[in-house]
Amino acid sequence: MKDSQNKKLMAIGAGTLIVGVDIAKKVHWARFVDYRGIEYGKPFKFNNTIDGFKSIVEKAENICAANKKTEIIVGMEPTGVYWKPFANYLKILGIKIVTVGTFQTKMAKTLDDNSQTKSDPKDALTIAQLVKNGCYQEVYMPDDIYSELRVLTGLRFQLNDKLYSVKNRIHNVLDEYFPEFTGVFKNPFKGKASIQILKSCPFPAQIVELGEAGVLAEIKKAVKKTVGRKKAKELIDAAGSSIGVKYGYTAAKIKLSMLMEELEMITRQLDEVETEMETALKETGLYETITGITGIGTVSAANILGEVGDMNRFRHERQIHRLAGYNLTENSSGGSKSKTHISKRGRKRLRSVMFQVSMVMVARNEEMKAFYEHLKNRDKNPLKRKQALVVVAKKVLTIIFKLVTKKQAYNKAAVFGTFRTQQIIGYELKAA
Repeated sequence: MKDSQNKKLMAIGAGTLIVGVDIAKKVHWARFVDYRGIEYGKPFKFNNTIDGFKSIVEKAENICAANKKTEIIVGMEPTGVYWKPFANYLKILGIKIVTVGTFQTKMAKTLDDNSQTKSDPKDALTIAQLVKNGCYQEVYMPDDIYSELRVLTGLRFQLNDKLYSVKNRIHNVLDEYFPEFTGVFKNPFKGKASIQILKSCPFPAQIVELGEAGVLAEIKKAVKKTVGRKKAKELIDAAGSSIGVKYGYTAAKIKLSMLMEELEMITRQLDEVETEMETALKETGLYETITGITGIGTVSAANILGEVGDMNRFRHERQIHRLAGYNLTENSSGGSKSKTHISKRGRKRLRSVMFQVSMVMVARNEEMKAFYEHLKNRDKNPLKRKQALVVVAKKVLTIIFKLVTKKQAYNKAAVFGTFRTQQIIGYELKAA
């Protein structure tokens, strides 16, 4: 951490002009300072257009010429997606871009005038001062296959959120009009038979009217094998004694029909996205390397690379842990000291993916399962379930990083060092 901070400070010298930019949707504000924090000129407003981008670059170059500056560093908050066009424009010109966290700006802006007031010009100056102090992050904007994976990963997360929302709304309709439905079909969205019933005759009155033969005929439209008679009878019995409301049927039918159409559309879109993710993952040349790890599938591997990007840009696995927000933090003062916890200051989606991966790994991967059990049951400092899963997630990230950077295949015998292997083996013998 200290070396990284020193490098950031050393990158800013007497010949550096620091431009702090407060990003908005249509209009941005900029302030200009040197390595000592001395400001040049007045706050500069420019539009989120090509002419606006040209004007800010011209302004910065004029200040450089007038004050013998040879380098420009532009700092900004990564606000939504609005910062990306400007950052991309600067990247093409070869101007260095760095980002400052929104939380950093919020905490630091009171230092300038001892006031909590907020304004765009003030925020721009705060950003410039933070960059001057080395409180910034290098920008990674992939323009190769990793950019494709990043977009696809984000799209898949969005579609999954929509899918979850649609399923909840369908459940709401069933809970109101036919709450017994989920007693017959435990997961209404898993089997073809339940999907067909939801599309054709989802309400008790419809099912009773069709009778066993009619319901069975509907099921056979989706399930070609001679099955479903038992389910058809269970469904008719449930419909006959349903406690669901009896009014608003027409509107409810329309609502459920539209929701089922939306469900099918999102499911189809997810399949398309996952197919593209597999194609993009293979183009990285790392498909076999990552999916060769027991417990990691194609989608998980694509999600990980989409969030992390090119792993060869990192020097150590701890940098990836920090990217995921898995670095440990603690609060201490005097004789008091808090428990350590993960910072959660990183890519939320990467953290989510890795937590899901860790749950699959402890179920399917023998090495990770043994490691997980050891963490939970060791004599000194045993971890709780979620804590152990976080450690497993960090270990999996480390394994992937090592395999990718060293261009090796997964070898379960080399997952742990001698000491850790003896610890785990010792636990297994004790448990036996």
